[in-house]
Amino acid sequence: MNLIVLLKKIAPYVRPYRWLVIATLILTLIGSFIAQVNAVVLDRTVDAINALVKPEGFDWSKAANILTIISIVLLGKELLAAIIRYAQNYFGERMRILVSKDLSQAIIDRILSYRMAFFSRSGNETGKLQTRIDQGVGSLSTTVQSVFIDLLPLFTSAFLALVLMFMANVYVGLTALFIVPIYIIITVRQARRLKGWRTNMRRFREQKSNGVVSIIESMNVIKSFNREPIESEKQWNIQTQFTDNQMLVRKTSFYFDGVKSFVQQVGTVLIIILTAYLVLIQYPGMTIGKIMYHVMLFSNVTAPITQLQRIFDSLNDALIYAEGFFDILEAKDEAEPSGTYHPETVRGEFEIQGVDFTYPNGTKALHNINMSIGSGHITAFVGLSGAGKSTIINLLDKFYEPDCGCITLDGVDLREWDTKYLRENIGLVLQKNHIFEGSVEENIRYGKPDATDEEVIEAAKKAYIYDQIMKQPDGFKSRATALSGGQQQRIAIARMFLKNPPIIFLDEPTASLDAVATEQIKASIDAIKRDRTVIIISHSISQIIDSDVVYALKDGRVEQSGEPDELYRKGGVYKDIVDASARSLNIDKLAHTLDTNGDGKLFD
Repeated sequence: MNLIVLLKKIAPYVRPYRWLVIATLILTLIGSFIAQVNAVVLDRTVDAINALVKPEGFDWSKAANILTIISIVLLGKELLAAIIRYAQNYFGERMRILVSKDLSQAIIDRILSYRMAFFSRSGNETGKLQTRIDQGVGSLSTTVQSVFIDLLPLFTSAFLALVLMFMANVYVGLTALFIVPIYIIITVRQARRLKGWRTNMRRFREQKSNGVVSIIESMNVIKSFNREPIESEKQWNIQTQFTDNQMLVRKTSFYFDGVKSFVQQVGTVLIIILTAYLVLIQYPGMTIGKIMYHVMLFSNVTAPITQLQRIFDSLNDALIYAEGFFDILEAKDEAEPSGTYHPETVRGEFEIQGVDFTYPNGTKALHNINMSIGSGHITAFVGLSGAGKSTIINLLDKFYEPDCGCITLDGVDLREWDTKYLRENIGLVLQKNHIFEGSVEENIRYGKPDATDEEVIEAAKKAYIYDQIMKQPDGFKSRATALSGGQQQRIAIARMFLKNPPIIFLDEPTASLDAVATEQIKASIDAIKRDRTVIIISHSISQIIDSDVVYALKDGRVEQSGEPDELYRKGGVYKDIVDASARSLNIDKLAHTLDTNGDGKLFD
């Protein structure tokens, strides 16, 4: 990506605020003329004062008039310049903030439209995406300010100063013009030299951000294994590489800055010598005042270019981070696909035929899956971890698309279904559900934004969380993230109850709950299961044996399917899982403990 491409990509975000650009350009033109006033006034003042100095003395009244006029002009100029600078800074900052807001919202809207495969791809880890977005928005919005607020005034002021130098004397103008390209060439070489190291800076920042996120998310594991030194060393290595890279950038910048400062001083010396020589030979139009005049104009030519490196730095940062930012914003073929099929009712009958699926990281998760999931029935997926159970649910919810094969719902290919409408009719409860920042009420209402307070309360009661919510200091207004893991899981279940969909996917819904809570939630789930299509993934025998059909999976393949009792009698994967679950629960001893009547019954 080069600067032209970058500006073209930014242009749509600047266009709505073009009136700010126009106002800034007008102020820039005025400010550039004002910047030359000091040189003109000094030229005239030196010559006027010099004319007053005579062997017999000088006229104090004329001197006072000159000083009064100079004071009025210079103070008036500074007052006007201050007003213009304020307006320029305000307009520039306003435009930067507004463009930053639009860029941030644009990428959020874009990310929300992407399919899940985008976030599963290598290199798109949470911390790295966050760094690309944050750094991209910051550098791009700064670029807008640098180009339209900083860069244009610099070049306009330098150009006007150079024109005035040529108007005063063509030789002095040519001398200044000779120095300027050298200065710019050094600045460009500096930018090119730093580009690779700045690219490394982006990579190190992404690694640092992702590392911090990983540490925070894994803190309990780190502490339980006493692995703080290992994690500290990992971050130290990244920090060391980042610091070394920073030092290279600074060392190179200081070197080039020194060279540019020397070139600038050489130019100033040449201007002074040339002008003094022209004054001594009494060249037409050359007076003592012209020495200071040319020096100040040359300063106006080079001073803006001195700041050019700062702008080049921001532009280079923008070019580096813009690539990552626009890679996200303009990712091809990542928008979540959606059909148009939108029936009045959803029966919930799924057919899966010959489906294979591979995750974006290359992991083959499913092989030739064939299933029939009946409307209004309870279907259980069982299998060891990694068997592909959750992957099938992800496909049924259109989070991913299969590599091959076909999935239909109510006889219509899932790809033809309107994705939003499909998900409005599916309730999903995961083993670990996300709880958003906000109140308990807001998190429950997420299942149905227009729900009444009575409906929210009823959903909480069905999830057996109402009493615990009311014990909180602020009740339903309490922060949801302050609740325990089990309480948060019930909030997620209440969210599903409020949605009340015809299709329900339950992926280990009671995994993080205690025994009493599990029994309560199971009763609620049993109630909501009626006349709905339910797919449940669970290692709980009590939930598996309630199902109408069981699919036993192993290594991404369907090993067995049928009714629970029938499958158990056949032996195989399902029997192994049930027997292992029974042994883990110590069923024999538990039955003996509960057999208080001695009649073989577990309960009275």
